[in-house]
Amino acid sequence: MTHPRLNRRNFLGLAAASAAGAMAGPYVITSSALGAGAVPPPSDRVALAHIGVGGQGGGLLQHFLALPAGQSIAICDCFKSRREGAVQRVEAHYTQRDGKGSARGCQAYADFREVMDRPDIDAVVIATPDHWHVPLGLAACRAGKDMYIEKPLGLAVEWNKVLRAAVRRYGRVFQYGTQQRAQAHVRFGCELVRNGRVGKIERIEVTAPAGAAGGSMTPVPVPDGFDYDRWLGPAQESPYTADRCTSSGSWHVYDNSIGFLGGWGAHPLDVLHWAYPDAIPVEYEGTGFIPSTGLFSTVTAWNIRARYANGVPLEFRDGGDRTTFFGADGWVAISRGGLDADPKSLLRSTIEPGEIHLHASNDHKQDLLNCIKTRQDPASPIETACQSDFISHLSDIAIRTGRKIAWDPVRETIVGDAEAARMLDRPMRSPWRL
Repeated sequence: MTHPRLNRRNFLGLAAASAAGAMAGPYVITSSALGAGAVPPPSDRVALAHIGVGGQGGGLLQHFLALPAGQSIAICDCFKSRREGAVQRVEAHYTQRDGKGSARGCQAYADFREVMDRPDIDAVVIATPDHWHVPLGLAACRAGKDMYIEKPLGLAVEWNKVLRAAVRRYGRVFQYGTQQRAQAHVRFGCELVRNGRVGKIERIEVTAPAGAAGGSMTPVPVPDGFDYDRWLGPAQESPYTADRCTSSGSWHVYDNSIGFLGGWGAHPLDVLHWAYPDAIPVEYEGTGFIPSTGLFSTVTAWNIRARYANGVPLEFRDGGDRTTFFGADGWVAISRGGLDADPKSLLRSTIEPGEIHLHASNDHKQDLLNCIKTRQDPASPIETACQSDFISHLSDIAIRTGRKIAWDPVRETIVGDAEAARMLDRPMRSPWRL
């Protein structure tokens, strides 16, 4: 297939994207469940395009549909059945909500450039495989669109840095898909740490679920209605197999992701950085298992020992989804499922008016819509997305090299190891480039 020459506005060529493979069906959230009010007039709604409407993207679509402040008007996906099915869901939802006959106005696209060229689209919701997150975010910046990008952020540290610069250069509103920042108990736990309630931090533990091995490597015909070349986009050329474009494949194939180090690690590492916002650790070493057979090639199990510049140690390993801060006067453990602490009195304490209060929101998607109107940063801005994602990438590099990695947080590069430093970037398949 021949790709067109890229330019500043549509550098993604024939870019279109799909969310990673088949997952559980989309959940349904009603407006009343979210406490949403009356539907504002069309001129006051944020016009949204959804890029990738598979499992996670389909769930995000349902959630945004329940928010009257937004209006979903475009769907883009490499799977024809997904994009057309999503349009039908959108129109059925608005028909039922507005009660004015059959709703129309949401369009399906295979070519991402057509979405970017629409001046009536205010923001894009990007829920594609990981290797597309940064390229599509850059396209959104250059087209004047705000964005919600699923985690993890990018395929390489250098990719993330380019997107961070673009978000600020073009003045875009960016929300990262780390939804725990909309959970009151997570915010409260981070405020306890920020305000010194456990005393001086002595060590930190972060755990995230392990990845998976396996996956068929046998090439098979590409299914009808699926544009595999577009799905690959900037990723390296590879044969289509039954498992490559499923949720497991796109999360566990190194051409498309760094696996659960970032894909799930993004959640507890984001909590880490929210509660302990100093520069990320400066040293990383440890071990991890990388499958030697099968399609899946990302790190599955791991144990990383890192150290902050102030000497505080961080252990990042596979396990449950949890972030624990051990201080001189107690500890706080934060997870999406709850909050624990010692002493227990911490859980009954109050953050006083003069203390540090973090960005408060009770819905991560509504927070984005609000900030698009106010032009303020939402709960998970680009800077925090980069910092937590950097930890995942540096951990991956330490495992793959088998050496201690030294990170310079000012220059944002690996020092003293040229080979490891080269792993901070990844080549893109021609003709795509950052």
